[in-house]
Amino acid sequence: MTTTQPRTLSTAHLTRLHLKYQFLETVRVPMAVFGNLLFPALSMFFFVVPQPYVADDPVASTMAVASLGLFAICSASLFTYGLGVAEDRALPFDPFLRSMPAGPAPRMLARVLNGGIFSLFGIVPLVLIGWLFTAATVTWAQLALGVVVLLVVSVPFVLLGMGIGYSLPAKAALPVVQLVLFPLAFAGGLFMPPQFFPDWLSVVSQATPTRAGRDLLVGALTGSDVYAGAWPVLLGWTALFAALTVWAYRRDEGRRFR
Repeated sequence: MTTTQPRTLSTAHLTRLHLKYQFLETVRVPMAVFGNLLFPALSMFFFVVPQPYVADDPVASTMAVASLGLFAICSASLFTYGLGVAEDRALPFDPFLRSMPAGPAPRMLARVLNGGIFSLFGIVPLVLIGWLFTAATVTWAQLALGVVVLLVVSVPFVLLGMGIGYSLPAKAALPVVQLVLFPLAFAGGLFMPPQFFPDWLSVVSQATPTRAGRDLLVGALTGSDVYAGAWPVLLGWTALFAALTVWAYRRDEGRRFR
């Protein structure tokens, strides 16, 4: 008599399954998607398009699209994952799912990939507004490089959102996300070009992940110089936020079940 051994699924296959269902879970609540797209698009319409010295300058308007695009990424990552993970932890199904033998890696990798997908969605309205109403322009090569940089830049903010979500209950995660998002956005030059910062703020700004991500994205889209520390700063924050996420996940797991 022969027995059939259960089929072992690879991490890549499990990641694809988690990615599929996380994506469907998000798009089934349209307001969760459109809400994160609305503020950057409205900011572009009200604060960039009416300003001729920005809207009529190809470089300045492209920089504005890049800055607000990064803000859309930060907002989607922190609100979707900071709040989404915290809310998932309150559901009875979450402990069961986390106790499955697949382990945490496929689910976490899927969250990072899902964050990259919605980061691309987030910049679509900004690109359309920039194309139709401003002088912003890029070559196809610059656009392709910008997409790659955008996906890389989204990773630390997805990890930060997950770290907050695994650390705090939903009621506490909301104010913490707001307290983290807007200071990072202002300090990173997403609302005001860093050229207008005082010297001390410019130095502090270069140590933030938002400034590093903004300058890398602007450099990819315009060909302008990027300060030497941008990649080390972004990668350093990525490693730190990854460690925070792993620590918060293990701490939460140890508290709720063993």
